[in-house]
Amino acid sequence: MAGRRRQRTKIKSQLKEGENAKLNRHWRGLFLDYLAESSNVTQSAQKAGINPSRAYKIRREEPEFARQWLAALWEGYTHLEMEILGRLREGRLQTADGDKYDFANAIRLLAAHRENAARAQAQQRNVSAIEVRASIDRKVDAIREQVRREKERAKTGRLA
Repeated sequence: MAGRRRQRTKIKSQLKEGENAKLNRHWRGLFLDYLAESSNVTQSAQKAGINPSRAYKIRREEPEFARQWLAALWEGYTHLEMEILGRLREGRLQTADGDKYDFANAIRLLAAHRENAARAQAQQRNVSAIEVRASIDRKVDAIREQVRREKERAKTGRLA
């Protein structure tokens, strides 16, 4: 018995603008890997060699790809959360360029995407999104408190 092929999503030519003539057949995996790394759809699509519109259309029409997309964003969210915590714990308050690390924007980004992260995490762990959201809220609050303490230490001249 031959395996059944899934139906392919039709992509209009305008959604292919800027893509290479020969699309890498592994673009989905590449896109999802880059998305987990960066949480940036446009950048991930560019690195995978596709137009972002293609990725959005596939996400709308293929539930499994939409689930994988959400999981990749959750992974990216977790990476950012761990980076912030690591920087605070180790006292790495500057970037590699010597600029001050932008904790405020990182926390805003975490807060803005906590709903998607909660849904993805709930799917992964098979728990309710409300429970996951409460857990994320506690983590974001803890990070904010850590940033406040670091600022207070810097003001008073004490080193971490």
